[in-house]
Amino acid sequence: MELSGNTKTAATINCRQTIGFWPSRGRINLYGLSREWSDVLGTPAHIWLVFGIVVVVALAVDLGVFHRKTHKITLGLALAESAGWICLALAFNVWVYYAQGAQAGLEFLTGYLVEKSLSVDNIFVFILIFRAFRVPSRSHHKVLYCGVVGALVLRAAFVLAGVELLRSFHAVLFLFGAILLFTGFRMMLPGERVIRPERNWLVRLARRFLPLLTEYEGDRFLVKRSGKWNATPLFLALVAVEAMDIIFAIDSVPAVLAITRDTFIVYSSNAFAILGLRALYFALADILPRFRFLHQGLAIILIFVGGKMLLSDWWPIPASVSLGVIAGVLVTTVLASVAATRKSRAKSGAR
Repeated sequence: MELSGNTKTAATINCRQTIGFWPSRGRINLYGLSREWSDVLGTPAHIWLVFGIVVVVALAVDLGVFHRKTHKITLGLALAESAGWICLALAFNVWVYYAQGAQAGLEFLTGYLVEKSLSVDNIFVFILIFRAFRVPSRSHHKVLYCGVVGALVLRAAFVLAGVELLRSFHAVLFLFGAILLFTGFRMMLPGERVIRPERNWLVRLARRFLPLLTEYEGDRFLVKRSGKWNATPLFLALVAVEAMDIIFAIDSVPAVLAITRDTFIVYSSNAFAILGLRALYFALADILPRFRFLHQGLAIILIFVGGKMLLSDWWPIPASVSLGVIAGVLVTTVLASVAATRKSRAKSGAR
């Protein structure tokens, strides 16, 4: 017997209901769960699944193949790895473009560029943390790797909370915009920022409740002695890295929320910027002081996205314009820093 069009539709519905979850029968409705997931996060479950697989495989390859053994990372290797992470993010961006549309692809690229530029500022803090705790150079990668995994979890919580707050309370939009403007103007002020990672509240909490060793035990975070676990200075350095990421998230998450309210785009662009942060640290740690106008450039970006968020109800700025402004600021910052460095060297040579 042939089925008419309406009967086929009914058959499909009945099939889905058959797979469905019935409490008395103990069966799980995979279709219903997928739709519920999409309703909550705004993106189909298979998109999240692809993203999760890419992240897990990338981390597994990075740790299991390229960094299976602890070793000092050279500048050439760091540059190659950093380029690899950037290429992976751009390839994922292309997939987002075709899977979710041009607007989503443009928003991902803009969000990634914002997060990548803001993550450069993290490197200064990482340098201070490693100096404060006197972390051996060969252990830097392990601390940053574990820090990245923790940051991925923390950023997920921040992104979900931020998106939900914006959906439930529209006034939060102006709070986030004000935070970005305040941070941007504060970065524009002259003078050096005083950061003491060893005095961070989370580090002090760890010192108070955990038995601590004064000496490093290789690359181990915890050591068991006399039947008790003791934290090493390497563990305190990791705690300091995670604590600083909480502070960074307060700026970086609202910055991407100024670009888009799509949970998937906000988190995935954050995640890919975080994934490439370790390689970027080893590539730029020694040459960052040469970028004299870096903080001013980042401040302008924060002021721009903060203003964009505050004015979004009356004067929405297209993602393409945001991308052009942010890219232009970054290029101008780099070129101005290079020109200033060359001019300074020329004056020194003349003397």
